[in-house]
Amino acid sequence: MFPLIYSDEFLEHLTGRGHPEKPERLSAITSALKSAPFSNLIEWRSPTPINQNSPVSLIEEIHSPLYIRKVKQIAIDGGGFLDTDTYVSPRSYDVALLAVNAWLDGVDIVLQTGKPAFVLARPPGHHAESDYGMGFCLFSNAAISAFQALKKPGINRVAILDWDVHHGNGTQAIVENNPQIAYCSLHQYPCYPGTGKSSERGIDNNVLNLPVPPGSDVTIYQLAFEKEVLPFLSNFQPDLLIVSAGYDANADDPLARINLQPKNYGLFTEYCLKVTPKILFGLEGGYDLPALSQSVVATVERCLNWE
Repeated sequence: MFPLIYSDEFLEHLTGRGHPEKPERLSAITSALKSAPFSNLIEWRSPTPINQNSPVSLIEEIHSPLYIRKVKQIAIDGGGFLDTDTYVSPRSYDVALLAVNAWLDGVDIVLQTGKPAFVLARPPGHHAESDYGMGFCLFSNAAISAFQALKKPGINRVAILDWDVHHGNGTQAIVENNPQIAYCSLHQYPCYPGTGKSSERGIDNNVLNLPVPPGSDVTIYQLAFEKEVLPFLSNFQPDLLIVSAGYDANADDPLARINLQPKNYGLFTEYCLKVTPKILFGLEGGYDLPALSQSVVATVERCLNWE
């Protein structure tokens, strides 16, 4: 069985009419997975409720208390913008806390089973800096998960692979000074948010940025994986691999100009499994609903075929 952490509460983070990071993203993915030929092999799990285990103290290890209170207050006041494209609705604060719990639950599941799992949650997180949110992101789910994983027995190194088409500026800024965490990103450049230069190497050569030009296709990504990503991750020897699984590098996605196809994410998943089976996939971007849902299906299917 393949563990997938999901809750309908993630649909309650409302971003407004016309916003690309919308609840329908999750609805499309869940529909596609439930109609997939392997649907009977998916184990749908609910995240730990925040009234049972609030992650605020863990989030405060990554984000400033002032920023956390700001997000909470905007929600209490009825909603508003953190920046020009990042909206907080009345339920967004609680939903973002639940998303963190889902990612943390995913870490526990992967470490207990030694097999992959997928967190199907929103809001996303890889653009969130320690003291402000941006790029549709509120809390840095992947970074929080990595730091918490390092507290587990026998976990000394955690790697984060970010294949979202946009550079995870928030994740990198939070983890790059910790030599126990490696961060690798493939992203379109130039593109939002304008960060992720190949010259950035982290505190201990623990950062690998691979900018790719607009128009790149799977052949460029294959070369990057085989020549750069796999050696970098394998040499780091992670006890856990976290994948910031954004699917906006698809050719049909409206927010970038990379020419991948949904099936390509099955290949990327296969590359990851060569590094370790202990992989937590967590949803980031992806805004064309058919391409997004088909890409997640390809990811899950490859994990099942590996088993």
